[in-house]
Amino acid sequence: MSKPKVLVTRKIPEEAIQLLEQYCDVEINPHDREMTRKELLESVRNKDGVLCLLTNTIDEEVFEAAGKQCKIFSNYAVGYNNIDVEGASRRGIAITNTPGVLDDATADLAWALLFAVARRIPEGDQYIRDGRFTAWSPTLLLGRDITGKTLGIIGAGRIGSNFGRKAKAFDMKILYTGTKPNHSFEAETGATFTDKETLLKASDFISIHVPLSPATKYYIGDREFDMMKNTAILINTSRGPVINEKALVQALKEKKIWGAGLDVFENEPELTPGLTQLDNVVIVPHIGSATVESRLKMGIMAVQNIIQALQGEIPDHCINPAVYEHKLKK
Repeated sequence: MSKPKVLVTRKIPEEAIQLLEQYCDVEINPHDREMTRKELLESVRNKDGVLCLLTNTIDEEVFEAAGKQCKIFSNYAVGYNNIDVEGASRRGIAITNTPGVLDDATADLAWALLFAVARRIPEGDQYIRDGRFTAWSPTLLLGRDITGKTLGIIGAGRIGSNFGRKAKAFDMKILYTGTKPNHSFEAETGATFTDKETLLKASDFISIHVPLSPATKYYIGDREFDMMKNTAILINTSRGPVINEKALVQALKEKKIWGAGLDVFENEPELTPGLTQLDNVVIVPHIGSATVESRLKMGIMAVQNIIQALQGEIPDHCINPAVYEHKLKK
């Protein structure tokens, strides 16, 4: 009996590929780059499952190209705003993601960005490399204190609350906002649930941890920057379009805020003109989950989702379980 056919749109950790190959006939993008649209549409044909990345736009055209036999698109990410979930549901295709396994890694990176901006680490590193450090000075590269300050968290879900728990070590006052209170988070950290405006005005550091949706696109723009302290630092490890990047560049240029740390961008991988010329922003290339351990766990989870779906089971991390409604009723 032949194995089901699966496409992997870009190479993932080898251990995950080896697991998938035990159950499936696997085709892997041979290039160390994102598939072009044409390559994707050609490669998904006649596949029973697809392991895709956040950088792949998965829409009706892709579903049509894949064919009626396709049962699952397994996203190698927590987010899934790259996928037309409603379109997949109409065709009976399961969509899955990889939640939980990258919470620590992403929260850790948010803290790394916060420290890097507050203490001007990249500037100091470049200062040394340029040979400009000739003597200690009491005014050299002055940054901002972190311990004892007010931390504002936008979105206290898995990653946001993980990030907030780590703030306890720095004796910080924690404010957070979102769609609803997180009482367990409050009990663990003493955090206070508040409205967006209060958080923006009171926080010394603001870290964003919300998914991208119509409600969160441009959650931070000109109006919000005007509310923030001119000593505030903004961190974003969620999704780029949550911030109006042009407004951010202007706010940084005009010193409306102290600085920013970004792992994600509005039109990734393109950056808004002027962003890279600013010293008061630290930018890294979407590496929130980029640890050996987290990327492997993501791969194993994405593969397990595919194996479960192709064996007729409901995947553990199915975003649209309604496609299995007939099975759930049994």
